[in-house]
Amino acid sequence: MKYFSLHQQWVLFFIALLILGILYFKFYYHPLPSPSEEFVREIVVEVSGEVKRPGIYLFQNPPTLREAIEKAGGLKEPAQFDITSSSEILEIGTLLAVEKDKSQEIKIKLGRMAANKLLVFSIPLDLNRVSREDLCLIPGIGESLAQEIITYREGRRGFRSIEELKNVKGIGEKKWKDFRKVFTVRP
Repeated sequence: MKYFSLHQQWVLFFIALLILGILYFKFYYHPLPSPSEEFVREIVVEVSGEVKRPGIYLFQNPPTLREAIEKAGGLKEPAQFDITSSSEILEIGTLLAVEKDKSQEIKIKLGRMAANKLLVFSIPLDLNRVSREDLCLIPGIGESLAQEIITYREGRRGFRSIEELKNVKGIGEKKWKDFRKVFTVRP
C-alpha cells in the first residue's frame, strides 16, 4: 500500500479547501443586495417657529404644508390656513418657518434647510446658491478651493450643470467624482 508524501498531502488539503469554498459560495453564500436608488428616499423637512414641536421630520412621501405642520404638533395658537397654500407639496430639504408678524398674524415662509443639515441627510447642495462657508463644510474643499468655485460661478453667472465643476481650478476627475453626489444645479 502506497502512502502520500507530506507535499502531496498538503496539495490535497488545499484542493479540498478550494472545493469546500466553491460549494459554500454556490449553495450557502447570499450577498446582501447593493444599495440602489430604487430604495425609498425619505423626504426631510424642517419645521420651525410657532409650532408645538419644532424640529426635523421625515416623510415617506412628499408632504403638504398642512401635513408638515401637523407632524410638528400643530400651531401653538389656533389660526386659519389658506386652503390653497396648505395643500402645497414640500420638497426634500425644505425649511418651513411659521412666524407671527407685528399684527400677530401667522405667516409661513418656505426656504432651504441649512447646508450642514442638508449634508447630514445627504441632500445635495445647490452649486448656484451655496456660500463659501458652506462649501468649506464638505470634506476635500478648503478655503482656496471654495473661493475658486465661487469665482468660477460668478464669472460664468452660475453653473448650468454639475459637470462644469471639472472646469474649476483644483478639481480633477477624482475630486469631481467625489463631489458630484454632494451638489446639484437647480433652475
